[in-house]
Amino acid sequence: MFESAELGHAIDEETFDREAPALREALLEAQYELKQQGRFPVIILINGVEGAGKGETVKLLNEWMDPRLIQVSTFDQQTDEERSRPPAWRFWRQLPPKGRIGIFFGNWYSQMLQGRVHGHFKNAVLDQAIDGALNLEQMLCDEGALIFKFWFHLSKKQMKARLKSLRDDPLHSWRISPLDWQQSETYDRFVRYGERVLRRTSRDFAPWYVVEGADEYYRSLMVGRILLDGLQAALKSKARRPVQPHVAPLTASLDNRGLLDSLDMTQALEKEDYQEQLTTEQARLAGLMRDKRMRRHALVAVFEGNDAAGKGGAIRRVAAALDPRQYRIVPIAAPTEEERAQPYLWRFWRHVPARGNFTVFDRSWYGRVLVERVEGFCEPADWLRAYSEINDFEEQLSEAGVVVVKFWLAIDEDTQYQRFKEREQIAFKRFKITEEDWRNRDKWQDYCDAVGDMVDRTSTAIAPWTLVEANDKRFARVKVLRTINEALEKAFAKD
Repeated sequence: MFESAELGHAIDEETFDREAPALREALLEAQYELKQQGRFPVIILINGVEGAGKGETVKLLNEWMDPRLIQVSTFDQQTDEERSRPPAWRFWRQLPPKGRIGIFFGNWYSQMLQGRVHGHFKNAVLDQAIDGALNLEQMLCDEGALIFKFWFHLSKKQMKARLKSLRDDPLHSWRISPLDWQQSETYDRFVRYGERVLRRTSRDFAPWYVVEGADEYYRSLMVGRILLDGLQAALKSKARRPVQPHVAPLTASLDNRGLLDSLDMTQALEKEDYQEQLTTEQARLAGLMRDKRMRRHALVAVFEGNDAAGKGGAIRRVAAALDPRQYRIVPIAAPTEEERAQPYLWRFWRHVPARGNFTVFDRSWYGRVLVERVEGFCEPADWLRAYSEINDFEEQLSEAGVVVVKFWLAIDEDTQYQRFKEREQIAFKRFKITEEDWRNRDKWQDYCDAVGDMVDRTSTAIAPWTLVEANDKRFARVKVLRTINEALEKAFAKD
């Protein structure tokens, strides 16, 4: 796989000086066109053999292009903040917005390769990491990102010669790091596992480019041309991406029976029983959040439901049990301009809590398969693929120790109508009712179908849905609290 990158490719200085200015000008024009169109971000992954010119090439790109529109991120050492969250969190928070370029050193490939080379895990774990990387890249590309993956290569002989020349040069010896010398001892393993990674992750939506790094002029022109060709092709293309073949909307139940129809909406609590059970469950939650075992976990609660189903009231009863420093409530509305410039899951990844903390999402990432689906805000292909992307997201949270609890608060149409009318008549509740709420009632069955599909496709063992019969607010609030407590206790028992 690396044979062509060990041939000794080289370009003389005269040829480089003749071709570089035109390439530089074209790259700069493409970069400004990228910013002006603002249709997609560019992500450049830098990997390969130490000493092959990775840093020098990125430095040159910053000189050739406008560095104000390029964000260079390095992920060599994890911070305490990063270690307290799922591994992918550190990459998600550094994604470039549409119209910008992000360059990632020490990215997800660097991590998996170093771990395998140094024997921290076996091939099975490496293959799992490879699958995770492919899932991430597929999702980013489906969201419109343009990904370049560069492997800078040197033969073993070239690598040792380069390190020796740098060591003997007093002006450049500082550029050699302990990792450079370390890799000279593990070169064979690094290249062997590198080939395994490249072979399995070079795909049509994000291919690898192997560049020989021995000659600085050759590698600079090669990388520049690859970037230019890819950018120009993407900027000229008006189609977002080819339409996927299986995008027919999911069919409704043939007998008109849905998941929500199976709920017993008559369940209720008397006021006295409610007060007793509410106090008990709130005390239970407070104790669990203070439990020392919580240091190994974080808690995420997702609240979805019909309009006027009582999500706000349930959230307030959960929050009332806790110290405000222990939790954060994230209300999700229409995406901001900043959020629209990123993949849709970005706005949720950035709010993933650290261990020991609790985040409540009032509406959530499920908007893609609910509101966006029903209202036609995204294509069928987008919300159909979102099911697997959401399951993957929640699996990453779970593997990092995050306890995910998801609620759908359900009410029937008559109860909703009564609550809407009540909101219109009570002054301090009028802000809760809008014309859009009334309009959404016309799509009641569409939302029921969407909820049924959502639960069927995303209620998993690691993050199950809890359907809450919310015609009686008291019953719903107690059920929510009890479910959260049981989820925490189950997680602690596994420890």
